[in-house]
Amino acid sequence: MRLSDFDDWARSHHGIITFEASGLSRAAWYRAIRSGTIEQLHPHVARLHGTPDTPEQRIIAAVEAVGADCLASHRSAARLWGVPRPVHDPVDVLLPAQRRDLRLEGVVVHRPRDVAWLAPHHRFAIACTGVERTLLDLGAIDPQGLHDAVGHAIANGLVTLDALDAAATEHARPGRGGVVAVRDAIADWSIDDKPADSMLEFTFDRLARRHGLPALDHRPTVEGVTVDVRVRGTAVLVECDAWSDRRRDHDRVEHSVELDDRLTAAGWTVVRCTYRSVTTRPSATAKRILAAIERRAATPAPDAA
Repeated sequence: MRLSDFDDWARSHHGIITFEASGLSRAAWYRAIRSGTIEQLHPHVARLHGTPDTPEQRIIAAVEAVGADCLASHRSAARLWGVPRPVHDPVDVLLPAQRRDLRLEGVVVHRPRDVAWLAPHHRFAIACTGVERTLLDLGAIDPQGLHDAVGHAIANGLVTLDALDAAATEHARPGRGGVVAVRDAIADWSIDDKPADSMLEFTFDRLARRHGLPALDHRPTVEGVTVDVRVRGTAVLVECDAWSDRRRDHDRVEHSVELDDRLTAAGWTVVRCTYRSVTTRPSATAKRILAAIERRAATPAPDAA
């Protein structure tokens, strides 16, 4: 039996092949195992010889072994959504249906009473829980890791704190773990008791506090539009652009230029900050803002005239 016999299916499944997908007889399946062509990981689930042992491979192997209705969840789903996790985390899978007891090496099978928000999502061809459900479940078993996980989700546009708060409210019931941890994380990532729109906004607020910027108003309405930050009592506005210096979306750049022109024409000074400038050049960024404040010190804000 040749590796190429399994290549097409395994290539799209992280090097994993199942007995069902192989089309082999039971005898041929076990001959392939004995010959070293495949290595059995779980009953009826094997990896092709020579394929790299990765967390994604271990996750999909567990999902395939458990079978229908199974989703990667908790720590495993967090990894699939891009949250940095220890390489040797156990594999978490969620099985809402009441089925036979399952014991798989290195796999934690969760059977939740809370069956809301279990529509399958697919990350890297692996069925998993959605972002909100993943964070709630992660908070139930690893509350210490939840703060950074929520920060990652915000920074990458996977969820907003408002959406996460709504999910926590919907899931809140006696005995439901993770809700308190999620609400604590929401509070950590909020500014002046309002959810930050992004990690960049939160990081900018921390920059402002550390470098002695004056009091700020977050997301005020100026000239009929919502801006990111106004330096309170001045004509200086700060816009935080979530893209990096080298990854600019042309439509967003055009919108920013038009907004800056509109605000400048109305008498405001706009200082733009990128994710890179806030995170790698915080002192220089703070100096730019302080310089703008000093230049406008003698000029009242347009709405104060």
